[in-house]
Amino acid sequence: MGDTITTTAVGLAIPFAGTTLGAAMVFFMRRQLGRTVNKALTGFAAGVMVAASIWSLIAPALEESVGMGHMAWLPAFAGFWLGVLFLLLLDSLMPHLHLGETDTEPEGMRSRLERTTLMVLAVTIHNIPEGMAVGVVYAGLMSGNTSLTVAGAMALSIGIAIQNFPEGAIISMPLRAEGASRSKAFLGGFLSGVVEPVGAVVTISAASQLVPLMPYLLSFAAGAMMYVVVEELIPEMSEGRHSNVGVIAFSLGFTVMMALDVGLG
Repeated sequence: MGDTITTTAVGLAIPFAGTTLGAAMVFFMRRQLGRTVNKALTGFAAGVMVAASIWSLIAPALEESVGMGHMAWLPAFAGFWLGVLFLLLLDSLMPHLHLGETDTEPEGMRSRLERTTLMVLAVTIHNIPEGMAVGVVYAGLMSGNTSLTVAGAMALSIGIAIQNFPEGAIISMPLRAEGASRSKAFLGGFLSGVVEPVGAVVTISAASQLVPLMPYLLSFAAGAMMYVVVEELIPEMSEGRHSNVGVIAFSLGFTVMMALDVGLG
């Protein structure tokens, strides 16, 4: 049990470390990320999230439900839609402003928050399902009653960390360009990632008591992640010229995460 707790603690820390290191790039880079670089980083993150949703979440959810015979698809189907609807509700309520939006009104409920705060909240929203995804996988691992493995859980942590690195830079660099100091820009990127380990711990606390619902919880996290990809990341990577850069980066992220999950899991 002690080894499992240690493994879980390490697994939760790895994605957060990715965000922190990415945010720290603001201390080493003088200029804001170019549009082409931003497209590539966003596309890569989207590819990782899609692959993680399929191999790390939906596939285990289907495997957990195999005893239901012809209805084995139902938990994954229902959980996926619950995840989508949860993010739709969160997206509608939490005030936020997507990176690069200068002339548009903030989304969500009206607020008097500063632009920089609204930008951090936009990234925070799509870090929530990533934290949930890591949390539910490690909850299943700790329960010992699922088909999830240590290698598979670590593959998810590493994959999320890889895509969190560019995300940390994507939030800290624009904050710096908006006029924030380097330390404040780093803090914004750092704080946007805090929600992941917090969300993971909350998910573990809840999921450990609901092991029979593990297929629903796994697919719930997948649905939430897919909502973020389609609603935010794909439009960002495809906007304007050189959209093919985003597509190539998406494909790279997808195959890297696929290789990690299948190779380690």
